[in-house]
Amino acid sequence: MATPFQRWSNGPRAVYATHEHPYRKILVVESGSITFMVGPDRRTVAMKTGDRLELPASTPHSAVVGPDGVVCTEEHIAV
Repeated sequence: MATPFQRWSNGPRAVYATHEHPYRKILVVESGSITFMVGPDRRTVAMKTGDRLELPASTPHSAVVGPDGVVCTEEHIAV
């Protein structure tokens, strides 16, 4: 079952420490930019307006917001 899309934003250069979720996460950047470091190898995924990222459940990830902040929508899908 999926949750309704949620919208969130953060200011320039905000940092999200490494964490993971028990659900699949689909994220779309509405405006601004954010860079994710994904998985145990910390693969870099730079995202800008219109980009989409799917994170499987239990995938470790961290992120740094770009210089102009970011606005995203995301959906959580139970596994």
